[in-house]
Amino acid sequence: MLGRATYLILLTGCVLVTLPLELVLRARVYARPRRWLAACLPVLVVFTLWDYLAIRRGHWSYDPGHVSGVRLLGGVLPLEELLFFLVVPTCALLTYEAVGRVLGRGRPDR
Repeated sequence: MLGRATYLILLTGCVLVTLPLELVLRARVYARPRRWLAACLPVLVVFTLWDYLAIRRGHWSYDPGHVSGVRLLGGVLPLEELLFFLVVPTCALLTYEAVGRVLGRGRPDR
């Protein structure tokens, strides 16, 4: 279908779909990079380690026809998988913050 760009296109779509939450509803996730990093870094570390070990042990793999071919951590982990661990939590944070602002539970702009 989309070939080697499939995973990257899906991640890009996730970012684009949630971008209005930052720009229109002022979720302020991107405006507070230290808070974003504090929320995303644990996810990135834990799941990167988990994926790395699972791939090395042969528990799962990624279809080379749907990933870019760029592999990190000794050629084990696809770039897209690391990006997933940043994109999905970011989209979740954007959604959480935007819903809070709409419901009147958001923090005042700082």
